[in-house]
Amino acid sequence: MKRLLLILFTFAAISATKAQTGDPAMEGPKFGIGLDFTFPMGSFKDQTNYGVGGSLLYQHPVSKNLSITGNVGYLKLNGKKTILNLNYSEGFIPVKAGARYFLAENIYGGAELGVSISTASGNGSGTSFIYVPAVGVAFPVSDKGIVDVGVRYESWTRSSSTRSFIGIRAGYNF
Repeated sequence: MKRLLLILFTFAAISATKAQTGDPAMEGPKFGIGLDFTFPMGSFKDQTNYGVGGSLLYQHPVSKNLSITGNVGYLKLNGKKTILNLNYSEGFIPVKAGARYFLAENIYGGAELGVSISTASGNGSGTSFIYVPAVGVAFPVSDKGIVDVGVRYESWTRSSSTRSFIGIRAGYNF
C-alpha cells in the first residue's frame, strides 16, 4: 500500500513539473473509463479474495478546484472456496455521485455516496448503501487526455451487514 501511494505521488510530482498554462484536469467536463481492482477488508475478507471490474466516470468542474462526479460500473467479486468446493462469486453495479477537490495541481481528495445493486437473483439480490473517501492523481498525457489513478476505501451497508474493501481505479479521462 505504501508503495502504491509512493507511485501515485511520484506521478503527480513528475506531471507538476511540466510548464502548463492551465490544469487539463479542471478544464471543462471530462468523461473517463477505468479498470477497478478491490481487496476486501475485515470479515468480508473471509468470503472474498478480490474483485475486478470497470467503471465510467463523469467529472464536471464547478469552481477552480472543485468538481462534481458521477460514476457507474460493474464489479465482479471472486470468492474463496466454501462448502462442497463451491466458489462465491457475485456481480454488482455500483452507482455513485460525489465530489473531487484538487488539493494541488494534480492531486485530489474525493468523496462519493451511492448504491450498489447486486446482479444475483433470489436471496443474494438487493441494494446496498455506499460511502467512499478517496485520494488520487490526475496527470495529463496529452492536450485533453488525463491518466487518473486513485485509491479508495469503499463500504457497502445493507441491513445489519457491511462489506468493506480497498479499491484501486486506473482510468483515462478525455
